[in-house]
Amino acid sequence: MLSPKGTRPVVTAVAVSLLAVSLQASAVTAAPAAPPSSSSAVTAPAAPVLSPELADGGSLTNLDHLDFLLDTVPLAPVTGHTTYRLEQDPEAEAPWTYADRNDDGSYDRVGGGNLDPVTGDWTQGAYNADDIARTAVVYLRHWKQTGDLASKEHAFQNLRTLTYLQTVSGPNAGNVILWQQADGSLNPSATPVELPDPSDSAESYWLARTVWALGEGFAGFAETDPEFAAFLQDRLHLSLGALNRQSLAKYGTFDTADGVQVPAWLIAGGADASAEAVLGLAAYVETVPSDAVATTALSRLSEGVAAMSSGSATQWPFGAIMPWNKSQSLWHAWGGMAPAAVAIASTVLNRPDLLTAAVKDTAQFTPQLLAAGGPDNAWSPAPGEAQIAYGVDSRVQSLVATAEAADAPGLLDVAAIAAGWFFGANPNGAPAYNPATGAAIDGIETDGRINPNSGAESTVHALLTMLALDSDPELRAKTLGISVTEGTNGLSVVEAEAGTITGAGMVVRPPSSWTGEANISGGAYVDLKAGGTLTIPMPAADQPSNIFPIVNQAIAPAGTTTWTSAKGPLGTTANGGAGAQGITDAPGILIPFTLRRALAAGLTSVAAGSDGHAALDALLVQPLISTVSVSGSGGDSTLYVSAAKTTTVQKVSVPEGFVLVQRQYDSAGQPVKGSKDNAGTTSGRVTVAPGGFTMVTLTAG
Repeated sequence: MLSPKGTRPVVTAVAVSLLAVSLQASAVTAAPAAPPSSSSAVTAPAAPVLSPELADGGSLTNLDHLDFLLDTVPLAPVTGHTTYRLEQDPEAEAPWTYADRNDDGSYDRVGGGNLDPVTGDWTQGAYNADDIARTAVVYLRHWKQTGDLASKEHAFQNLRTLTYLQTVSGPNAGNVILWQQADGSLNPSATPVELPDPSDSAESYWLARTVWALGEGFAGFAETDPEFAAFLQDRLHLSLGALNRQSLAKYGTFDTADGVQVPAWLIAGGADASAEAVLGLAAYVETVPSDAVATTALSRLSEGVAAMSSGSATQWPFGAIMPWNKSQSLWHAWGGMAPAAVAIASTVLNRPDLLTAAVKDTAQFTPQLLAAGGPDNAWSPAPGEAQIAYGVDSRVQSLVATAEAADAPGLLDVAAIAAGWFFGANPNGAPAYNPATGAAIDGIETDGRINPNSGAESTVHALLTMLALDSDPELRAKTLGISVTEGTNGLSVVEAEAGTITGAGMVVRPPSSWTGEANISGGAYVDLKAGGTLTIPMPAADQPSNIFPIVNQAIAPAGTTTWTSAKGPLGTTANGGAGAQGITDAPGILIPFTLRRALAAGLTSVAAGSDGHAALDALLVQPLISTVSVSGSGGDSTLYVSAAKTTTVQKVSVPEGFVLVQRQYDSAGQPVKGSKDNAGTTSGRVTVAPGGFTMVTLTAG
C-alpha cells in the first residue's frame, strides 16, 4: 500500500506502481513510502471498548498522541526563510513524521528514510510540510470547536514552522521546502529523490497543503490575533503568487489525456492537491470575500477539480472525481478530499454548478466503494488496495460536507458506515483508532493484516474524523453503533487469465504490472488474436450483474471483441481506437468498458471472441444491487446500493420479534419522493431507487 508521510505501510505491488507515479509527477502522493517496519504484518492489538463516558457523549477527539508526536524545532536565520517573530522566538513546533509501535504498546518517534547516527540527520527528514500543515488544521479546528487554548498555541507554533519552510524570495518564492531535520535545518533534496527536486523548485502537494493551513489559520486567528492573521494573509498571498505564475497561469486551457480533455491548471496536475488548497481558500474567502485574488484562485481551482468528475452509476469510475489529469484509469484515496472541497466552495462562491461533481462522487461512487470491500486506497482500475486513515477520513469529510451543501441526508447514513472503520467495521475487525490514547493504526491490508504504527498522517486524519463526529451528535451516535462489517457484496474482479483460450491467444505476464498510468490486474492479461475465443468462468450469482471488461485499448484501430453469455450477447468492446496519448505516460488506455446488457443470474461463464488483436485484462463484476452489512450496538443494518436503471425491490426476511425500517434515497442522496420509513414483522420488501441507495435497519419490534 502506498503512503504519504505519516504512515509506514506494508508495501504491495500496486504501491510500487503508484510510487513510480509519484516519483515521475509528484501528483499521486506527497512523498515515497518509507520502508515497512518489521512489525507490520501482525494482528491488530486489542483496543479498549468505548468507556461509558465516551459512549454517553464524551469527546472522541483525544490529542494525546498528536501531542506526543510534537517536538520543539530550532529555526535558525536562513536566507530566503523566515517566520513570524523569528528573532523574538527562534523555536517552534512540528510533528515527527512516523511513530513505530513497540511490543509494550509505546511508540518511538522516527523520521523518514534512514538515520545517520553521526549527523543525526534522516535521509528524508524528521518533519515535513505536509504533516505540519495538517497538524495545524487539527489544532485549529479543535480550538475553534472547543475553545481549548493549548490547541490554539499548538496551531500557532505549527503555523510558524510551516511558514519557515516557505521560500520567501528569489525565483521560487511562495513554494515550499518539504523536509526538515530534527535540528531545524532544511532538506530540500531528499534521498531517495523526490520531484520536484529541490522541493521548492516547483509547485507541489506541500504547497497545496500550506495553502490549506494558511487559509484555515487566517480564519481562526482573524479576530483573536489580527497581527498574526495578517502575517498568515501575507504568506497566503505569497503562495497564490507562486500558483498564479505556475499552474493557474494555464487557467482555461486543457491538455489531452487518452483523447479526453483535462484541465491544465490543476496544482501538480492533480485534483487531489488542488482540492486541499481549495479547503484553505474557501475558509479564507468566507472570512474575506472582498479579496479578489483569493476568490479568483478559489473559483478556478474548484472548477478544475469539478472538471475531473467521471463516470456514472453504470460507468466506471461510477461518478468519482479522478485525482490525476495524466490518467483516466487510476483513482486513489489521496484525491478523496475533492468532493468536500467543491461542495464547500459551491457554498462559499454561490456556485451550485460545482456541487454536481461532489454529489456524484459521494452519492454514487462512495457507496459502490464501500460495497466493494471498504475505503480502498486505490482502484487502478480494479479495486483491492489496502485501507488507511486518510482514505477513510476523506470519505467522511466529503460525505459530511456534501450532505450539508446539497441538503442530502442520505449521505450521512453512508458517512456513519465509512467512519465505523475506525471502530472495528474494517477488514481486520478491531478498532483502528483508540479514543483512550488518540493513536490510530497506519493501515489495513486486504487480507486483514495491520500496520500497528501510528504516524502523523494517520493520527491527523483519524482526529479530523473524530472532530467531525464530535460536532454532530446524531452522526456520532450512528457511527458508534457500528463496529463490525458483517459482509460486503459489491464490485469484484475475475481475471481474464483464469479463462480458457480457444484458437490464437496466450497469457502474458509483463515484467511490471504498471503501464505508466494504471495497473494490470493480477499481473497478467490475455493476448487474444483474431479468431480466438476466451471463456471466463464466473461465480454464480442470485441476481443479474453488470460486466465491465478491462481492456488495454491500443490507439490504432484493431477490431472489436464480442462478449456473450449462454443467454445471448452482452455487448462489444473496441480493441483499439483509444484517443490521442497527450500528456499521459503510456499510449493507449487500460480501462473498464460498459457492456449493453447485464449478465443474467445463475450464469457461470462469459465468452469473448475477437476479430482483431485484443489485450484483455480482467472483468469487473457489479451486482445490480450491491450491499454492505454492518452491526454493533446500533443493531444490524444493510446499505443496498443500486446499479440498476429501474426501481428494484429486494425481499428480505425479518427475524421474529424485529421490524424492518428503511430509508430510501435517490442517486443524489435525497429522500425518494413519496417514500417513507417502512416496517414489517415476518417479511420485508426493500425498495432501491435506480442509481440510489437504501439504508435498512433491523430493530426490536
